[in-house]
Amino acid sequence: MARPRNPLLSHERIVEAALRLVDDEGLDALSTRRLAAELGVSGPSLYHHFATKDALLDAVVDAVVGEVRLDMLGRDPWPDALRAWARSYRAALAAHPNLVPVLAHGPGRRPNALRLADAVFGALVDAGWPSGDATRIGALMRYLVFGSALGSFAGGFVDDAGLYADQYPHLGQAHLLADRQRAVDEGAFELGLDSVLLGLEARFARVGA
Repeated sequence: MARPRNPLLSHERIVEAALRLVDDEGLDALSTRRLAAELGVSGPSLYHHFATKDALLDAVVDAVVGEVRLDMLGRDPWPDALRAWARSYRAALAAHPNLVPVLAHGPGRRPNALRLADAVFGALVDAGWPSGDATRIGALMRYLVFGSALGSFAGGFVDDAGLYADQYPHLGQAHLLADRQRAVDEGAFELGLDSVLLGLEARFARVGA
């Protein structure tokens, strides 16, 4: 029997191609027609795997969430676990920034996203946090991670000292931020993470008491 001219489609192959397309060109570039062309197949053949574009996008987003490490949750002391998990979560989002707005809508029915939420909540409750606090901590950590991954603070300033010199005297060094984007943004995330965890540890001491 002759081998098929194109590799057979699979769920994984479609998701990988869609993720590359979104990474390279943004969410607006993702369409059934464009993806079929990238894969060298006809558009209708994709519908055997994904009935709608929304279903495909859910799978792509959930694949990114699946990159986040969860092994530390329930194993390490909860402050250490939250720190390592938040760093892994931010790294996964930073690798695919075009998907962050979709991820921000919440887990919905996505298996990896629900698994992540379950692991974080379970680790906090098992560590002694009341369930209400555990829910709020999960939301708080998510806000910190997503806010950090959504855009660059440092990258929002232009490299033009003259722009700031006269009217914005306190921004005299702002033109240097763009060149230090990674250090500033990662430093801000780590500062926020440290501050949140210190506050949570103090609150946990009161909860325990």
